[in-house]
Amino acid sequence: MNRRQAHWLVLSDGARPTEDIYFLASVAPWLQERGARITRLDTRTWRHPRWCWPWLRRLMRDAHVIVCRGLSLPWCEVLERERSRLAGVYYVIDDDLSAAVQDHSLPEGYRQRMAAKVEEQKRLLPLVDEVIACSDQLARTFVDRHRHVSILTPGLIATPPSLEHFKAAEWRVGFHGTRAHLKDLEHIIPALASIHEACHQVQFELMLGRFAPPELATLKRVSTPSPLLWKDFLDYQCKHRIHIGLAPLWPTAFNAGKSYIKFLDITLMGGVGIYSQRSPYKDLVSDEVDGLLAEDHSDHWQECMRRLLAFPQDAQRMALAAADKAREECGSETGREFWLKRQVS
Repeated sequence: MNRRQAHWLVLSDGARPTEDIYFLASVAPWLQERGARITRLDTRTWRHPRWCWPWLRRLMRDAHVIVCRGLSLPWCEVLERERSRLAGVYYVIDDDLSAAVQDHSLPEGYRQRMAAKVEEQKRLLPLVDEVIACSDQLARTFVDRHRHVSILTPGLIATPPSLEHFKAAEWRVGFHGTRAHLKDLEHIIPALASIHEACHQVQFELMLGRFAPPELATLKRVSTPSPLLWKDFLDYQCKHRIHIGLAPLWPTAFNAGKSYIKFLDITLMGGVGIYSQRSPYKDLVSDEVDGLLAEDHSDHWQECMRRLLAFPQDAQRMALAAADKAREECGSETGREFWLKRQVS
């Protein structure tokens, strides 16, 4: 390999959404066009670094290494041994893992996986040059644990669609969170049930599969598709449209570390979002301009949905403004500048 050619190496432990949103899909193609070499190594495939040695040692030489969320112990040990041969090591994190472990409202299996990631994180932090967090709040949880903490907010990795679907007689309200957000959704079940009863032209989509709340899943005009693998979800997102997207985020330590990624998800499905009136959403969304900010009670969520359904032109205007904001404030330029600065330093 040409020593003067920049080389970025993503040591992946399977956190593909994080990898794509913050580097591989948002910035890496642009860096490649400018001569950088990009490698993604799935450490789960190799299991142990010795399986790909000495090729791995050559691959790592002078590389800028990115680790997202976690990395297994054998691979942490390789980073320790090869640290002096690397151009830099960067840890990208988009969740408060410790808060997840302590949050008993989350699924037990998820908490156990996060507990394992917490242990990996402890091993990683002394090895990395920089911790890169997705939000101000999450960054603050690291300032006492690492000397160099930066913020990189989510980047737009697709193009917002046209809004032709707003001409349809039937509207679709969507919730596309994971099981980690199930408790947030449960807070607004009365609002959804009320809108379902009153507005027969509205379809509902809850991408929770068998974990969808039965109070909603058993209703007519409510679909509960199963959660998708990341690449399948991106394809689904490109092909399916919603009019209203829901992003409830109740006050918990775990939720405090979240990014505004759901703003981008809703925008990429052509919708206008209703968001909890707290960070990170209140820091990005202009209420009544490019979305609605809802208070922490179901009645207000119901009021927000009723307003958008009653004034479809306003809803479409807000969806258009949200798409403009996503392009202007969440475009690829910020990420490009961020990573290029580290490449040339």
